[in-house]
Amino acid sequence: MTVQQIKGVVFDKDGTLFDFNATWGAWARDVFVAETKAEPSRLVELADALGYDLDAGLFRPGSLVIASTVSEIAQAALPFVPETSVDALVDRFNAAAILAPQVETTALVPFLTSLKDAGLKLGVATNDGEAPARAHLAAAQTEALFDFIVGSDSGFGGKPAAGQLHGFCEATGLAAHTCAMVGDSTHDLHAGRAAGMATVAVLTGVAGREELAPHADVVLNSIAELPEWLGI
Repeated sequence: MTVQQIKGVVFDKDGTLFDFNATWGAWARDVFVAETKAEPSRLVELADALGYDLDAGLFRPGSLVIASTVSEIAQAALPFVPETSVDALVDRFNAAAILAPQVETTALVPFLTSLKDAGLKLGVATNDGEAPARAHLAAAQTEALFDFIVGSDSGFGGKPAAGQLHGFCEATGLAAHTCAMVGDSTHDLHAGRAAGMATVAVLTGVAGREELAPHADVVLNSIAELPEWLGI
């Protein structure tokens, strides 16, 4: 497949459309403090389990939060959160996430509009829940620009499996080999490869070039460089 044959682009959300640590760093500390009832020992243990640096207010490279589903994150957090269940914790994480201010990696409305004007079908495939994902996209005034939006709780599974990307192809009528998956984690890239799509890595998450490059057809600094790569 050549770049000129790409007719559809699927984006990860966190770390791709929105800068990961700029969005979630400070937010996470407030959520973790609330969930551990501000007990210092539990807070430290929870932060360590989720790969979060309390002093810096940032997620570390390799944190399971970067690419995991909200259910997986809740399961990892459960031992350090008093008197709750995975389902209840998922609900609280999703409710809190809806309120998190998102920091765009580039001005999304003109960026996405340019891709739509070029005739591309656009999708979002995230391991976040669908409700908070749609809330974030709506707040950025971009929800209507996507042809397909799917979260890990939408019935297609989560990445690195390819179910979400197969769903995009079914919804748009595009063959996988004419689509590209754009993301900031190896989960995104593995999902793209598994689906038979081109894979585009971006460096607006936590993972670095050396980690992502072996799994990507190209590594870009951010999605802002995508139109040039696509030749549009």
